[in-house]
Amino acid sequence: MPPMNKNNAAVKRIMQEAKELANDPCTDYTAAPLEDDIFEWHCTIRGPSDTEFEGGLYHFRILLPAEYPFRPPSIMMLTPNGRFELNTKICISFTNYHEELWQPAWGVRTAIIGLQGFFPLKGQAAVGVGSIEYPASERKRLAALSRDWVCPHCQQPNVEILPDPPSEEVGSSTGSSSDVQQRDSSSSTADPPAENHNSHGSAENQPLSAPEVAPASRYAEEEPIIAHEVSPLMPSSAPAMSNPATPSPAFIARATHESGPDSSQHVPHQQHVPAQRNSHKPPLLLDTAICVLLVLAFALVCRRIL
Repeated sequence: MPPMNKNNAAVKRIMQEAKELANDPCTDYTAAPLEDDIFEWHCTIRGPSDTEFEGGLYHFRILLPAEYPFRPPSIMMLTPNGRFELNTKICISFTNYHEELWQPAWGVRTAIIGLQGFFPLKGQAAVGVGSIEYPASERKRLAALSRDWVCPHCQQPNVEILPDPPSEEVGSSTGSSSDVQQRDSSSSTADPPAENHNSHGSAENQPLSAPEVAPASRYAEEEPIIAHEVSPLMPSSAPAMSNPATPSPAFIARATHESGPDSSQHVPHQQHVPAQRNSHKPPLLLDTAICVLLVLAFALVCRRIL
């Protein structure tokens, strides 16, 4: 085969579709171009369910023209099936028999899904070039044989090219086992909190220093009330509050609670005595000096004026 021109529109389109179908997770079909000719594809589809083709695997060829995707492909069935003739181009709406119906937006996947949909047609709708009409019993027999049919070119049986998907029973058993594992893991993870709860309960039974801390918080809440009772004994002037020797009301409140109810009776007397000592009266000597300075200043002003 001569080397492909990767700039050709048909080659680009075919390579793109081959990549998409290779990553397609669908279990109803598989398709890929030949290594020596990308214009010829080999595909395997699964027989439609609830029909006489159910369980069958059918291998066929798709031939793409050089003008693809502007012209439709040709399809030829290879596996005996009782619905289409073998090695004959099939006449359906998206093949070369009806180029006027083809759209460039369609592709290989369109042809695969369309062919699968034409399998169960009967009567006049099933009439066309390449179509045959076998009894349902013969189609079921051929469907059973189609699984082991081997393509002469691919050299693989259909069941290996398109394996059966996992059954629902296997999936349900797997799901139930996973549920059991999840319940076991959840129960195992739920045990440590119970142990922590027990250890926490035992820790609560042990004696702690909390009773010593609780009165302190209660005293802190009562401080504003006690300070308010003592505050009338304090001098109202700011200098008296700035004296470092004067205890604060909060200190007096704490000292009152710590010393007990007997000593709290002497608090007003201790607070009242320093307040009387701290009466700020200007000394006589300082007043005299200020008066002398004022007289001298007045005399100097009068002398300059006179």
